[in-house]
Amino acid sequence: MTHFELTDPGPLRAPALVAAFDGWVSAGSAGMATADHLAQGSEVIATFDAEALFDYRVNRPVVEFDEGIITEIDWPAVTVRHKSLDDRDILVLSGPEPNWGWRAFSESVIDLAKRLGVVEHVAIGGIPWATAHTRPTSVVTTASRPDLIGVDANFPDGTLRVPASVSNVVSKALSDAGIPTAGFWARVPTYIGTTYYPAVVGIVERLSRHLGVDIPLGSLVGEARDQRRQLDTIVDAQPQAKAIVERMESLADAEDEVISGEDLAVEIERFLRDESSGGAFDPDGG
Repeated sequence: MTHFELTDPGPLRAPALVAAFDGWVSAGSAGMATADHLAQGSEVIATFDAEALFDYRVNRPVVEFDEGIITEIDWPAVTVRHKSLDDRDILVLSGPEPNWGWRAFSESVIDLAKRLGVVEHVAIGGIPWATAHTRPTSVVTTASRPDLIGVDANFPDGTLRVPASVSNVVSKALSDAGIPTAGFWARVPTYIGTTYYPAVVGIVERLSRHLGVDIPLGSLVGEARDQRRQLDTIVDAQPQAKAIVERMESLADAEDEVISGEDLAVEIERFLRDESSGGAFDPDGG
């Protein structure tokens, strides 16, 4: 079992465990940026054993030099941060997606959750999607029970088989251990290669409603607005980029008219394959 070091945070009020990992299902840094926003002003109360989780050739530590002298090495870490909001305690589990030991890691998360009296778990992240930045951000919901999804939620229709992330494995393990789980996944335009602030805003708002706490948006709305203007400027200046965005808009409109998931997947794959032969759209203007 993966070990962790835990600092007793004291009595907790209906603690919720919110998890985000940098890796698969982290398009637009939606999950990690939301986790960092949520955990502002928090304290680290748990750290997992990195030696049992990471292949340092994949998740390399960062070394810092000062005048040619090594001064610091920043190692990858998975931590839990504690934040109090309104009448609830929020525990933010985040870090790079582990390279191995997923089952042992999940068992350790269960152990930690039971020690801290966690009453629910929410996984967050971003999924690359054939949508345009000119469209409102859609947030897909998953859960361990149908009643946790909500009647107005957007969720995958029918049976869906996709590569798993550690978030999925942890969620399933916690659910099997009797802790209700939900997942909020923002759809991020496939051409976005940086933090996508509209997705962060969408997840924060969805989390706030689900947890029943007020999560201030702070500067996120302004950052999302500025990013939209920047993307509009870039698209207007690049004919190829404009064609990509217009195609994404047409796919989104077709989906609204009820297009099957299989047909949409085929269309997306064909579109991306065709576009890759003509060069990529650089959202940073390059």
